Amino acid sequence: MFENLTGRLEATLKRLRGEARLTEANIGDTLREVRMALLEADVALPVVKAFIDDVRAKAVGQEVLTSLTPGQAVIKVVYDALVALMGAKNERLDLSVRPPAVVLMAGLQGAGKTTSAAKLARYLREREKKSVLLVSTDIYRPAAIDQLQKLATQVDAGFFPSRPDQNPEDIARAALEQARVSSADVLIVDTAGRLHVDAAMMDEIRALHAALNPVETLFVVDSMTGQDAVNTAKAFGEALPLSGVILTKTDGDARGGAALSVRFVTGKPIKFLGVGEKTDALEPFHPERLASRILGMGDVLSLVEQAQRSVDQDKAQELARKISKGGGFDLDDFREQLQQMEKMGGMASLMDKLPGVGKMPDAAQLAQGEKQMRRNVAIINSMTPGERRKPDIIRGSRKRRIASGSGTQVQDVNRLLKQFIEMQAMMKRMGKGGMAKMMRGLKGRMPGLS
Repeated sequence: MFENLTGRLEATLKRLRGEARLTEANIGDTLREVRMALLEADVALPVVKAFIDDVRAKAVGQEVLTSLTPGQAVIKVVYDALVALMGAKNERLDLSVRPPAVVLMAGLQGAGKTTSAAKLARYLREREKKSVLLVSTDIYRPAAIDQLQKLATQVDAGFFPSRPDQNPEDIARAALEQARVSSADVLIVDTAGRLHVDAAMMDEIRALHAALNPVETLFVVDSMTGQDAVNTAKAFGEALPLSGVILTKTDGDARGGAALSVRFVTGKPIKFLGVGEKTDALEPFHPERLASRILGMGDVLSLVEQAQRSVDQDKAQELARKISKGGGFDLDDFREQLQQMEKMGGMASLMDKLPGVGKMPDAAQLAQGEKQMRRNVAIINSMTPGERRKPDIIRGSRKRRIASGSGTQVQDVNRLLKQFIEMQAMMKRMGKGGMAKMMRGLKGRMPGLS
């Protein structure tokens, strides 16, 4: 997300180097470039105008501190303006009501409401320790109810069954009563969507809102629709008392215009970002962290939180103890690190949060790297336990057998062994390792991108 905008802004701000003071003259060209970058990112025109006016007012005439170049000074101004534009701080779900707290999901068909409902259920169950009941009132889309039921099973949430021949309001009231009886903390209600905003859909969801009186009414919108996302959000905001927005498919959106526009246009906070297809791919929206990522400064806080959730801490500590006591880093350990990386969302997710994101490989290189990472795991799986413990014994005939067993070529095995030797040397230098130190060494050493 924001790859195009990040690269454009980095190139623009570099041009201010060498100036002693920010003036109308030297910042004028920069702001024109920033304006074009925002428009190319599909940010709504009123938002672009307000943003540029804000940056100009704060930047022009500002003294450059001895520790800052003009480029760095402007970055600080742009950062502050981005944070203000997107909402200043993370806004959590307000579930501080007598259970069950009702969360109503609204949005167009295809935006990802059903998947987002399941992701939210998993998020609340795992991170907020809430018991969740899911229900579908979508009686129009074929298999919508079955889809939510399967997802509910995957995320270990409760599911209230419904049928296409029932009335949506009746389904919702019955689910609310079941949530009370079963002492569920949260009831998440998935609703029907259309391909476009129409009166019938709005009437139905208004009736559902009146029947349920939800504590949260979340508008789910596909970020890849750009300014259309903003227009749709505005229409829903006029029809319903929205409490927040979930932006979906942000992992496939290189522009990011919707994320920068929705809050300004609707006045409603973005509460979550959908960052992938898996049911754990839902992140709370932190404006200050996203602003850092847009400006190529990374998002280390989110990376640490991601590591804490995804990495097996016992295994990480066991590896640290092993290395600190002089134990060798073998191919079993290497495979474990590759698998941990995949649990954290793969290389694209990791590198997006590392400082210097503007210099990251393009999508094709990252896709190749992900493929190479999975290939490496397959190669290691084809080795015997003895070979994984002592890679030095892997010679010609063994390499051919391993390549055949993993569906790869001998040169792929050679490439893996070379990467392993590099990682082994890094681990040896680290001494008392651990995930934090390993992260510092990952940039430029990502398996498959060497």
